[in-house]
Amino acid sequence: MLPAGSRLTRREEFASVIRRGRRGGRERLVVHLDVDGAPPPRAGFVVSRAVGGSVVRHRVARRLRHLVAARLVGLPPSTRLVVRALPPAATASSAELAADLDAGLRGALRKAGAR
Repeated sequence: MLPAGSRLTRREEFASVIRRGRRGGRERLVVHLDVDGAPPPRAGFVVSRAVGGSVVRHRVARRLRHLVAARLVGLPPSTRLVVRALPPAATASSAELAADLDAGLRGALRKAGAR
């Protein structure tokens, strides 16, 4: 579980990360990463109705929260991260989501470093 201080909560924060951040996309999810935030690293999730019904969306969000919590410590201290689930995430295993998350993070971090 993500501690309260590690969560993005306001609409403006999500919009800023998506607008200004670098993106790394995969089949099941898209990672938006902005390294210009204030410490500590913070993350937020977007799981829309396109992913599925309420039960499916919450299951996907829980899996993503668990995966991101383990990876936050490895990110730069001023990182803000938004993970957007795509419809194929509904049927993906946790291992598949982890692989897509890692690949998306690598891509977004590489692009953020080239700013």
